[in-house]
Order: sequence, then C-alpha cells, then structure tokens
Amino acid sequence: MSDDREKGPQIIDAHQELVRHIEQGAGRIRILSILTVVVAALLAVSYVSQLALPLTGTTTVTVSLTDPSNVAIEVVVLALALVWLYVGANDLRFSWRMKGEIRTARAKEKDIQDRIS
Repeated sequence: MSDDREKGPQIIDAHQELVRHIEQGAGRIRILSILTVVVAALLAVSYVSQLALPLTGTTTVTVSLTDPSNVAIEVVVLALALVWLYVGANDLRFSWRMKGEIRTARAKEKDIQDRIS
C-alpha cells in the first residue's frame, strides 16, 4: 500500500505531462487543419470556376478550355482538392473533439485532486 502512495505523485506528474503534450499536439493539428481547409477551399473554388468558364461562352484564354485533356486534368486536380478539404475538415473536427475531451479530463483530474487534498 505504501508503494502505491509513493508512486501516486509520479503517476499524476506523468499524466499531467502526457495531457500537456496532447494539448500542444491538438493545437498544432487545429492550426494545420484550419490552414488546410482554407487552402483546399480556395483551390476547389478556383478549379470549379475554371471548369465553369466554358459555360459562360469563354472557350479560349491561353489554352483551349474545351480540350478533353485539360478538362480531365482540371477534374482530377479538383477531386484531389476536395479530398484534401475533406481530410482537413475531419482533422479539424477531431481536434475540436479532442479539445473537449481534454477539458473533461482536466475537470475530472481537478475533482480527483480536490478529493485527495
């Protein structure tokens, strides 16, 4: 029993260090996810506008917008941008959930410390 009491503070310190590390990582993920969402959204809008340009009557700018190879490349790049947007949004949702989970864990940790004191 005395071993448990001696290891208790070490376990709490290790747990707090782990939670601090997770919080820092979650912050980085959140920032990168926001940047990813912004960049992917800009790319998606750009490629949609390029695909819609021939519908407005513009068929040539510097290249032929009706060339099947150009349209195919635009569609592929648009698909990649949308996948990038999806991944960024999922990472952002995950980091927000993680932030809530960490907040809950901190509250429980504080409650335990109050009971111990």
